[in-house]
Amino acid sequence: MAAIEHFTGKIPVLGVCLGHQAIGQVFGGQVVRAPRLMHGKTSKLMHDNQSLYKEIPQGTEIMRYHSLTVDEASLPSSLIATSRTEEGELMGFRHRTHPTEGVQFHPESIMTAFGKQMMQQWLIQHREQVVTSI
Repeated sequence: MAAIEHFTGKIPVLGVCLGHQAIGQVFGGQVVRAPRLMHGKTSKLMHDNQSLYKEIPQGTEIMRYHSLTVDEASLPSSLIATSRTEEGELMGFRHRTHPTEGVQFHPESIMTAFGKQMMQQWLIQHREQVVTSI
């Protein structure tokens, strides 16, 4: 939590799974039990076509490993929802004014279609900010 508080707004921050939950909590969101356990299960992702989702097809399969989630109703106005499952479960958000973003699913998993491309998109879009911040 301290690392997120220290670095957010200074350098790009991407939180995956627990990191997503930590970002949500740092900004005032609530981490709650997920409606169902999602350990080693896939879902289809609907997203806003921005940031790491740029050029990623709607309905892309994602891998999930979590029993907790950020309650979308508790998201502060500084965070905007960016992706959900077909069932409407929150899978991603980003900060409105700086490059802090979280995803509940695992883009690094071999079971996430286009996961490598998602990570490449995020890194490409934020590389200038990282290089100039170091």
